[in-house]
Amino acid sequence: MTNIKLTNITMELKGRRLLSNVSTEIKSGELIALIGPNGAGKTTLLKCALGLISPTIGTVTVDGSPIEDLSPIARAQKISYLPQMRPLAWPIRVRDVVALGRYAYGGSTTKLTQLDEAAVAKAISDCDLSAFEDRGTDTLSGGELARVHCARAFAAQAPLLLADEPVAALDLAHQFQIMSLIRNYVDHGGGAIVVLHDISLAARYADRLIWMKDSIINADGTPDETMTAGLMEKVFAVDATISKDEGGWSLNVSNAT
Repeated sequence: MTNIKLTNITMELKGRRLLSNVSTEIKSGELIALIGPNGAGKTTLLKCALGLISPTIGTVTVDGSPIEDLSPIARAQKISYLPQMRPLAWPIRVRDVVALGRYAYGGSTTKLTQLDEAAVAKAISDCDLSAFEDRGTDTLSGGELARVHCARAFAAQAPLLLADEPVAALDLAHQFQIMSLIRNYVDHGGGAIVVLHDISLAARYADRLIWMKDSIINADGTPDETMTAGLMEKVFAVDATISKDEGGWSLNVSNAT
């Protein structure tokens, strides 16, 4: 089981504290939703977990080893990353974008081993992109392009996925589709932490919710443990009514406190 451990992480930049004594673990077999208002420290937490930035205080380990001891290639073989911004410099084929996920194994869009080919084909199939693989990315809708980026991450076959707002700007149907893909990835042995702003969506798909505000973790637990009106008021400063039935979680916000 692959895991990332963040222990007593504090991150300061230009006199501003972005994270304050944060500790958590990301591991295979679990889907975590990272939620909180803008500026809470969610993206900074992901970047520390990836080793893209070094904390001012604290440690980040991957399977017990300091993350800074891993080469970029070794890190990419353990962790896939979907950042907030996923621009494409030019309109290339869908299949070629997905093949970029094999870069950590020496693959490229023009040089793939049999293992690479199999991984790319599986990712395309899993993300329901078979009809699009020869299309240019500039011809796709937002939801289709979001699936392409998911397929690129899945093609890496890394045990962990870190995704920053993967459903941003998507309509409701495509939000469910992307979260279902990530849920399926976890159910088949992966592990994921996903930044989300839709609390009901987070509770519907995640095993754990990490609630952040003002650079700290306010709560970390299952939806049943943490989906409370009190926590909604504390983290988001709103009055909320929360209920759960066979259809999932329902959240009604009346006014800001």
